[in-house]
Amino acid sequence: MAKPKIKPLGDRVLVEPAEEAEVKKGGIIIPDSAKEKPQESKVIALGTGKTDDNGKKIAFEVKVGDIVLTNKYGGTEIKIDGVEYKILNQDDILAVVG
Repeated sequence: MAKPKIKPLGDRVLVEPAEEAEVKKGGIIIPDSAKEKPQESKVIALGTGKTDDNGKKIAFEVKVGDIVLTNKYGGTEIKIDGVEYKILNQDDILAVVG
């Protein structure tokens, strides 16, 4: 898949939420609207970086390609060429998986 042509600004990170397997309970298929939002995402692009009070750039703690756990309701959902992404602040990333 081609990388989207979008560059986050500041300490924002562009992530692609991981696909969630279809959940069945007692033979009932749960509709998308009732499923939990995925918290595992892949880092697609990094912003320009945050600057501290002295004007020094603060390095990102994640890199492109990392699988991360994100704050469930943080960030802004966007759709580019039919693919859903999320732009969130680095602070909304809870952990790097693996």
